[in-house]
Amino acid sequence: MKLQKKIIKLLGVKPKIIPKIEISNRIFKLKQYLLKNTHITSLIVAISGGQDSTLTGKLCQITINQIRKEQKKQSYKFIALRLPYGIQKDEKDCKKVIDFIKPDKVFTINIKNAVVSSEKSLKKAGIKISDYIKGNEKARERMKVQYSISAIENGIVIGTGNAAEIITGFFTKHGDHGIDINLISKLNKRQIQLLLKKLNCPKFLYMKTPTADLEDNKPQQPDEFALGIKYNIIDSYLEGRKIKISDKKIIEKLYLNSEHKRNIINLG
Repeated sequence: MKLQKKIIKLLGVKPKIIPKIEISNRIFKLKQYLLKNTHITSLIVAISGGQDSTLTGKLCQITINQIRKEQKKQSYKFIALRLPYGIQKDEKDCKKVIDFIKPDKVFTINIKNAVVSSEKSLKKAGIKISDYIKGNEKARERMKVQYSISAIENGIVIGTGNAAEIITGFFTKHGDHGIDINLISKLNKRQIQLLLKKLNCPKFLYMKTPTADLEDNKPQQPDEFALGIKYNIIDSYLEGRKIKISDKKIIEKLYLNSEHKRNIINLG
């Protein structure tokens, strides 16, 4: 089996989707999970202001709204977390996302002091971290906060990683990839846009340029610049379409070099 077909099968990305069905299926499966695990009463999502967390948060809130109505239990809730590092440059967008999702609860925790404290502790031990490593510290601090809230609220952490990020390893190990459930892992970027459009998300939000925004020295750097390839090309690869050999080599190299991020290796 060619590597492209193997990757597509592994990630489960469809060549074509019907947004309405994809939305309904995810809501149904999440409801079934909650009904089976009755001790879980809240869903936790970190809202960054980007497409992925916007879609994930909206799907979670719709799920909670439906299950409260159907089960007549007000204990179920969706909690959106805002976890900026200092002042976030696209904070206005984040507020618009919150307006779109309409979460039951919103907590804002600024992670800057925690990250800076960790950096200083390492420096005292003679360890100086790069701006890139510090970016990973931010992602892991955000996940730590999510699990603290989750433990308090009898919840689970819902991830926001899409198939285009997963295939390229464009996530922080034990950071934004350290989750309980992922609703969008089988969707590529343009499919996520289609679902958001179907959910009547404002166009400027679902057409927003994706950025991890983790490095201090490269604020709001587009993901595509960091990856060295456009999401549109990655999406086509994941849909089984033919792309340039040079682009295919870039994607497959990123995939092979990041296998350790997707799989735990057990040698014993």
